[in-house]
Amino acid sequence: MIRSELIKAIAEENTDLSHGDVERIVACFFDSVSERLAENGRVELRGFGAFSTRARDARTGRNPRTGAAVAVTAKRVPYFKPGKEMRARLNV
Repeated sequence: MIRSELIKAIAEENTDLSHGDVERIVACFFDSVSERLAENGRVELRGFGAFSTRARDARTGRNPRTGAAVAVTAKRVPYFKPGKEMRARLNV
């Protein structure tokens, strides 16, 4: 599902909200999650899962075209851990 499909699905279930209102709600949610993760925080949605970040160490990678060594800097990457209910629904 892409963002526009999510907005459409929410708007169809909540006919009292305008399409623009739903767009702003979804944008606010994604912005809040992104801001929290940028602060090295964690976002937990009970029954769905938890978003957090993990550290990746610096390493030496390879350019797939030339095979030359490339330095890859240390960075933080987003991580999602599904909740118990989500795992149960996926493994029915």
